[in-house]
Amino acid sequence: MSGYTETYQAWLDDPEAFWMNAAQDIDWMKAPDIAFNPDAGAYGRWFPDGVCNTCWNAVDRHVAAGHGERLALVHDSPVAGSKQSFTYAELQTEVGALAQVLLANGVVKGDRVIIYMPMVPEAIFAMLACARLGAIHSVVFGGFASAELATRIEDAKPKVIISASCGIEPNRVVAYKPLLDEAIEMSEDKPEKCIVLQRDALEADMISGRDLDYAETVGAARGAIPDCVPVKATDPAYILYTSGTTGQPKGVVRDTGGHMVAMKWSMEHHYGVKPGDVFWAASDVGWVVGHSYICYAPLLHGCATIVYEGKPVGTPDAGAFWRVIAEHKVVALFTAPTAFRAIRKEDPSGKLIDNYDLSHFRTLFLAGERSDPATIEWAQQKLKRPVIDHWWQTETGWPMSGNPVGLGVLPVKPGSPGVPMPGYKIDVLDDAGNPVPPGTLGNIVCKLPLPPSGTPTLWNAEERFFNAYLKDFPGYYTTSDAGIIDEEGYVFIMARTDDIINVAGHRLSTGAMEEVIAAHKDIAECAVIGAADALKGQMPIGFFVQNDGAGRDGAELEKELVALVREKIGAVAAFKTAMEVKRLPKTRSGKVLRGTMQKLADNQDFKMPAAIDDPAILDEISDVLVDHGYRKVQG
Repeated sequence: MSGYTETYQAWLDDPEAFWMNAAQDIDWMKAPDIAFNPDAGAYGRWFPDGVCNTCWNAVDRHVAAGHGERLALVHDSPVAGSKQSFTYAELQTEVGALAQVLLANGVVKGDRVIIYMPMVPEAIFAMLACARLGAIHSVVFGGFASAELATRIEDAKPKVIISASCGIEPNRVVAYKPLLDEAIEMSEDKPEKCIVLQRDALEADMISGRDLDYAETVGAARGAIPDCVPVKATDPAYILYTSGTTGQPKGVVRDTGGHMVAMKWSMEHHYGVKPGDVFWAASDVGWVVGHSYICYAPLLHGCATIVYEGKPVGTPDAGAFWRVIAEHKVVALFTAPTAFRAIRKEDPSGKLIDNYDLSHFRTLFLAGERSDPATIEWAQQKLKRPVIDHWWQTETGWPMSGNPVGLGVLPVKPGSPGVPMPGYKIDVLDDAGNPVPPGTLGNIVCKLPLPPSGTPTLWNAEERFFNAYLKDFPGYYTTSDAGIIDEEGYVFIMARTDDIINVAGHRLSTGAMEEVIAAHKDIAECAVIGAADALKGQMPIGFFVQNDGAGRDGAELEKELVALVREKIGAVAAFKTAMEVKRLPKTRSGKVLRGTMQKLADNQDFKMPAAIDDPAILDEISDVLVDHGYRKVQG
């Protein structure tokens, strides 16, 4: 662990010197003299006197350094049947032209621009064009319902919205423009202009005087490359909305300077990639992974990034990821565990891997939700490469814990997303705020201040920021995750704190039960929730999906799973029910909607989750619950 240990200790010894040293990898218009101001904001601000521009660092400086012909971006769309690639010089041309269009339509430093787009290269151009002008972008996941989009329009008050006519799914085309038009109609705040990318799959109706055709306006501006606008390191780069418990989304704010420093540092030291390598984050630009590791970090580091418009399965089969890796010589893939569970379900033996040349591929990174040991071990066995779980949040923008490949791969402990990264002093506290012994389940917290890139506030909601993240455990950032840290310092994230269930006074982790169920050879994926129980307070109930081809009787499987949980966790878990389902309800990013499932089981009303992949799945879950004696709920 020497490389990691020495680096982590160097941060512990002098955090400000550590990050000032990392800041030297960024081009500054005015380099910071001060690393950290502890008196600014809720817990302090990084590089408060620095001046910079993200677009310059992600695009122009590579061209200026003579790397204009280096590959910057690949768009691979099996659903549209198209592929495109852009060098850094071509990226500069596209971003410059769109920035000129925004400038011509009144967008200046500090203005907000909402980006509501599918996985197309123009989404990346839009983010960078905003950064070029010092405008603050807010990417909203393409296809979000009108009501959800309207709340974000009202909160961010964008001057311009950049969108597309449609998104393309494996079996359908999703019309974006009607959703956008309805959202603008619903919102009290209205954008002055909408720039719309017309796609061949579906052409949108345009509103005269407000809507501009992307191809026409950007085409007319091509050749113009406006100067990069200087912004303070503490100026917002973007707002990213994440779901809030009140139903009102939380606008996570990202500082410009600290974000760049953290992104650049993480590419080399955490992900172990070099300038010129091809890096692929199989996420969406609407999520934090898309911001950090599709757009910004790879380009800041001088890598090529993949923008993939497809699925891990079904476009056309469970070999889709291997094709992309082989075709584009990807060295590192970052995806969600749910993607690998889907691949494993359809190709349990991994035979499709042998159809592709993966000789360039070095490392698989998993994050987004808990990686069960069975999935990690399957990937290790089939790929014969390091499989690195890591953990972070929208609020941090980069890994809080992991296995830093660039510092030398540490021993992997399946079920753990590794050790704390430099910048993060991670502790486990009980509900009273007291530290707990190693191996004891508790609240995962981070000692303040958060490192560069950590959100300094919520957009227009400082009090909410304090109440959500800083109030419960003074001096710490509250992650709302529960877990343990073992004797060797490895972090284990077991569940969200609201997924810790109380069975007859015993605090139990649903994640630990899921880990046992997922280890069964016939199980593709599973979820465990706590259902209300008059006698014991809560009782765990499980849902499981069989591997394709397993062909097991559901009732027999249930008996085996109940016995497994009793053997591995004990009778205290009171695990007696496991229901077979065809699929689990998830967000578009692959997170299982356990909270919604719990409301179904408890016969509580619920709001349809904005990011749900397919609402029809909830009806299927309801029917299964009714069959097992639980009442069906209409959402």
